[in-house]
Order: sequence, then structure tokens, then C-alpha cells
Amino acid sequence: MSALAMSAIPTEGFTPPGPGDFNLPPVGYTSETAPTFEFLGQTMYLGVTKPMLQLALSVVVIFAFFYYASRKRAMVPGKLQFVGESAYGFVRNGLGRDIIGSHDFMRFVPYLVALFFFILVNNYFGLIPGLQFPTFSRAGMAYALAALSWVVYNAVGIRKHGFAGYFKLQTVPGGVKGPVLALLVPLEFFSNILVRPVTLALRLFANMFAGHMLLILFALGGEYLLLHTSGFTPVAGVLSFVMFMMVCVLEMLVMALQAYVFVLLTSMYISGALADEH
Repeated sequence: MSALAMSAIPTEGFTPPGPGDFNLPPVGYTSETAPTFEFLGQTMYLGVTKPMLQLALSVVVIFAFFYYASRKRAMVPGKLQFVGESAYGFVRNGLGRDIIGSHDFMRFVPYLVALFFFILVNNYFGLIPGLQFPTFSRAGMAYALAALSWVVYNAVGIRKHGFAGYFKLQTVPGGVKGPVLALLVPLEFFSNILVRPVTLALRLFANMFAGHMLLILFALGGEYLLLHTSGFTPVAGVLSFVMFMMVCVLEMLVMALQAYVFVLLTSMYISGALADEH
């Protein structure tokens, strides 16, 4: 862009979005008036924040949906029952039975169904007017959920194989012997035990964070170009809003995909924990 074009766009009045936009103060406070405390050298807010309320709201929404979908069960399902059964069957069969196996999958179905719709609803909060914040764009939320899955699949493996047997299966590749194990065992331990929950959470968090950052950028940038600039720059504001709508459509797909991938990987990790040999 030429220097002349750059000079036509005043930037001193526009504050670009950044990571600070995701650090929401407690409900009822501003960032200046909110109570804080120090943790690991960082200033943290003290109180109930919007993402916390969204977690609770998602539980109510999911419970209400499946309650009303199953309340008047019939051999010939109505529309709501059909949607509920289809949603349940999608997770039960596609992410439970097909991945974990028909022998063991049913005891994990409640967790997988709850996990899938919990992530899905909290992701779609980012597109709902009035909420407009994907809960798992906060790293702590995503890592807590990944830690829960980590506990589940490791506990399952230890329960079946015993502590020593499980960690042997996870760290010693089948059919491999000799000095090469000195290299492979630490790598397998690092990959299968330590890295999995980190990558599981990071994938969800990073996609929600980046997608919401783009939405903020196009929405605020378009508003600023339309209302606070002159000349040809308002045209760029219109294009920015067009991009905002296109990113919204893309985000709808990404949000559903991230819920699917998170539960898919959890199912794969449970399946691997139950397997007799890797």
C-alpha cells in the first residue's frame, strides 16, 4: 500500500484487538474496578466471569434439550425426539462404538456425549448475539477439559492392565528390543503420557482464540472504517463486514469440527488404553 493511501487512513483512534480482549473482568466489574490477586507473577481477576457463567448455561441448555427430546418418547418419533436421537446416535455410534469397539464402548458413551455437546454449545456461544464469546478461547477452560479426559483414559488403562502393565504398554513399542529402547521409551512416554493432553487442549483453544480474534478484527475494523474515515476507506469497511460474515460461516464449521476432533481423540486414547498391545 502506498504512503498516500496509508496517510488517508487515520489509525490513532483505532485500538486493534489483542489477547487482552479475552481476559474478561468479573461480571459486574470493569477491568479497573475488579478485585485482583497475584499468581505466578500475573495479575488475575477475582470473581465470577462471563466464561464461567457460560459453562453453567451450557449445562442447562444441554440438559433441557435432551430432557424435552426424550420426555415423550414414541415408536414414531416427533421432530425434537428425532433430532435428539440422531445427535445421541452420532456420538454413540460414530465416536464411541466405531472407535472404542462394541465390547467396551457403552460405559463411555455418557461421558463422550456430554463432552461433545458441552464443547459444541460453548463453542457456538461465540456466534450468539449477546454472548459472542467462545468459552474455550480461554486456555484454562480448554486445559481443564483435556485434563479430565487425560484422567479418564489413563485410569481406564491402569484399571485394566495395572499400573506397571499400563505404562509398559504405553512406553514400550511392541516387538522392539535392544538398545534402541533407551531412545524410544522416553519418547513414547513423552508422547503418550505427557503431550497428549497439551495438544488436545491447545488444538481447541488455539482455533477458538484465532477465530474469535478474526471476528473481532473484521467487526471493529469495519465499524471504524465506516464511521470514522472518509474518502474511499469506507469501502474497505464494507468489505471488512463482508469478510466478517464469511468468517462467521467458516467458524460455524470450525466450531463443530473442533468438538468432533476433541471427542474423537479422546475415544482413540480410551481405545488405546484398553488395547492389549500397541
